[in-house]
Amino acid sequence: MTVRILRAAGRTAAPWKNGGGVTREIAAAPDGAGMDTFAWRVSLADVGADGPFSVFPGVTRVLTVADGAGMELTPGGVPLRADERFVPHRFAGDVATHGRLLDGPVVNFNVMYREALTEALTSVVRGRLTVGVPPDATVLAVVLDGTAVLEDSGAALGRFDAAMVTGESPGVLRADGRTALVTLRSRPRTGPGSS
Repeated sequence: MTVRILRAAGRTAAPWKNGGGVTREIAAAPDGAGMDTFAWRVSLADVGADGPFSVFPGVTRVLTVADGAGMELTPGGVPLRADERFVPHRFAGDVATHGRLLDGPVVNFNVMYREALTEALTSVVRGRLTVGVPPDATVLAVVLDGTAVLEDSGAALGRFDAAMVTGESPGVLRADGRTALVTLRSRPRTGPGSS
């Protein structure tokens, strides 16, 4: 088992792909991957104004409002209202999407992944639970509200801190607020040369 603690204070802000806002990457794979080459990427985005989302060919997005009143999105022209905190919303990242703020700025927790390369599941939990880590998977726990503790290791996480786990289960997570759990696993390769 490997547990890496990723502190919010150590993240740097970077402009969105389309320049319309600011994002802070929590983790991505493979390490050092750019916006056009990641298999998966998890980040927090500050949204202060209405505007278009960046388009990512072949990418599925999961947006969870972590702070603020939420947004109304139009992925591919279809209305999607994200007006409740801590509820994940899945939509295609390769279609034109416009975002409209409902009542002031928001902070969004974003999971982006290429379905051809990665299986991903995002949930938001609260309370005390054992964190399961499937074989060959990475589990990312990100505190969206309050604090959390990995009881077996004693690792304490503040708001927007994360723990990235591979291998065996890190044991029990105790979250006094809402914590996002993202399970990411590479898809088996198919086609010529695969076994």
